Amino acid sequence: MPLIQSIEVCSVAVPLDRVTSFSNRTVTHRHYGLVKVHSADGQTGIGFCYVGSSAGGLFTAAVEQLLALVLLGQDSHAVEGLWARMYQEALLQGRAGTVMRAISALDTALWDLNARSAGLPLHRYLGAYELESVPAYASGGYYLDGKTPAMLGEEMASYVAMGFKAVKMKTGRLSPAAEEERLRAARDAVGPDVELMLDCNNGWADVTQALQYMRRFERYDPYFIEEPFSPDDVDSHARLAKLTRVPVATGEIGYGRWHHQELLGKQGAAILQTDAAVCGGITEWRRIAAMAAGHGAVMCPHWFHDLHAPLVAATPNARYVEFFWDDQVLNFRRLVDRQLQHRGGRVVLHQDPGLGFRFDEQAVGKLASWTRVDGSAA
Repeated sequence: MPLIQSIEVCSVAVPLDRVTSFSNRTVTHRHYGLVKVHSADGQTGIGFCYVGSSAGGLFTAAVEQLLALVLLGQDSHAVEGLWARMYQEALLQGRAGTVMRAISALDTALWDLNARSAGLPLHRYLGAYELESVPAYASGGYYLDGKTPAMLGEEMASYVAMGFKAVKMKTGRLSPAAEEERLRAARDAVGPDVELMLDCNNGWADVTQALQYMRRFERYDPYFIEEPFSPDDVDSHARLAKLTRVPVATGEIGYGRWHHQELLGKQGAAILQTDAAVCGGITEWRRIAAMAAGHGAVMCPHWFHDLHAPLVAATPNARYVEFFWDDQVLNFRRLVDRQLQHRGGRVVLHQDPGLGFRFDEQAVGKLASWTRVDGSAA
């Protein structure tokens, strides 16, 4: 019986090599929360999340002071019960934000621990739909100083040359005319048969503003428009979905099944980008995916391809993994000891037990130190 013996936690701030911008913010560092859950029989599961561009210490405090004591001494197979106890413990401190991300990381570590104990890769432990690989889109197209539409087109075309049949770019930072120029360059570069996604990162204030862009964008046949509005503005997502033929995708910073239920009920998203490192972990992500299937909605999870590839592989209504081929934006890649490979536009799944990788302890150690829940150094 794999009883939880100890938990280690740290937060890591990883600088970006180049300052990178989205529609409405600029990022110089990324803060990640990391956990390791150790069982009495010698197994270790890992979990992680993105905290933001600052204040990673909030994650450490949530694990140390609030959540770890809920798990210690418990059977790691009681995942549903442990999730409910962590959620109940966090009702006052935060059912969203960093506390829910801490729950997500710990829940992920439990699934990883249990799959490793069973000797199965996570996608097989969950009940695989795909056994060897899953379809992926190459994510990029960020705003960098001096980056022209032609350069954006070259970037998108380079992903196609790698074998990807779907690519994603940022939008919404510039004027409608300037964004159309960027989109036109990208479409011309990749051709008509490649799926081309647009990510607005909550960049628009209202439906009227969004339509000024979408009326220009529709002729280039985007696969979806991602996060057009604030994540809490479900009604605007639903209104836009009725006014454009481009599918609306959102949910990457949606917390819990109830937010996603509202999105689906109001038809605010045809595609859910639910992030297991945000929404409440693998346990909650699977609940949301099953609910989405009942609404005919597609899952295309956000970020962290290392985590989401096995989830997509175990989910019939999941369409794509978001894949970052280098560490310039998803610099979490620098913190793990093994990278996922891609072939022919598909991510090749790890076949080792659990998630199939560990933290790169040397890389983590250069930026942070692990702490046990009892406060002693690891």
